Amino acid sequence: MSTPFASAAPYYARYRPPYPQEFLTLLADRFVLDGSQTVLDLGAGPGTLGLSLAPLAEHVYAVDPEPAMLAEGARLAEERGLGNISWLRGDDAAVTRLCLPRIDLCVIGRAFRRMDRARVLADLDEVLAPRGGVAVVEAVHRPGDPEPAWLNVVQEVRQRFLGPGRTAQSDGGDWEELCDVLAKSPLSHVETHRWDQPVRHTVDGVIGLQLSLSSSGPDQLGDRMAAFETELRRALLDHDPRGTYDRTLRIGAAVATRPRR
Repeated sequence: MSTPFASAAPYYARYRPPYPQEFLTLLADRFVLDGSQTVLDLGAGPGTLGLSLAPLAEHVYAVDPEPAMLAEGARLAEERGLGNISWLRGDDAAVTRLCLPRIDLCVIGRAFRRMDRARVLADLDEVLAPRGGVAVVEAVHRPGDPEPAWLNVVQEVRQRFLGPGRTAQSDGGDWEELCDVLAKSPLSHVETHRWDQPVRHTVDGVIGLQLSLSSSGPDQLGDRMAAFETELRRALLDHDPRGTYDRTLRIGAAVATRPRR
């Protein structure tokens, strides 16, 4: 059975912004990634994290429940000449059933919020190497954070086509609560980091980003998709005819390892 992300997968792979280089550098330094480690990208989507880490690892296991996402990731890996990634269908409940080798680093993006977090952390404790750890990273949104005016334009068009409550980005929730879940797990030594990541979108990029969301992917829009694209393009260019739309993402990362003895 496909997930709401099935039709969004090509847009997700193309239009979602990458994670900042500072995050990848942090992981490389913290886990001494020298080409001999095994990495698990859990809830991988099209491998946004796994593809970036593959050049630093011996092998990457990218796990996601949506076959369309895995297919996009495999395509990107072939384009980039990366042959050290295994694309596995599974969800967070499958960690201990996938017969994985010892994992040196598990990376999880925003999918962590959709997981049974306490259980998956306990399961990861079973498969991580003695000095292994988990890194969770996501864009952190808080109510009241300033947002660029063009996002209001996007939201107005979304509401006309999808109804109220279908926001262009979901609330990031309580980042401290997420870190607290990590701190109460077997991986209770938690380090947190934040970066501001400037992002510039084109008109096509803004439209593609909407189509990458499970709440507004092609399956959700159905036969209204072409009209949605046309109307959003018109509204954005009316707002700013230059056709570029800037924002700053606040990126939060938490690195969790077993307590030091």
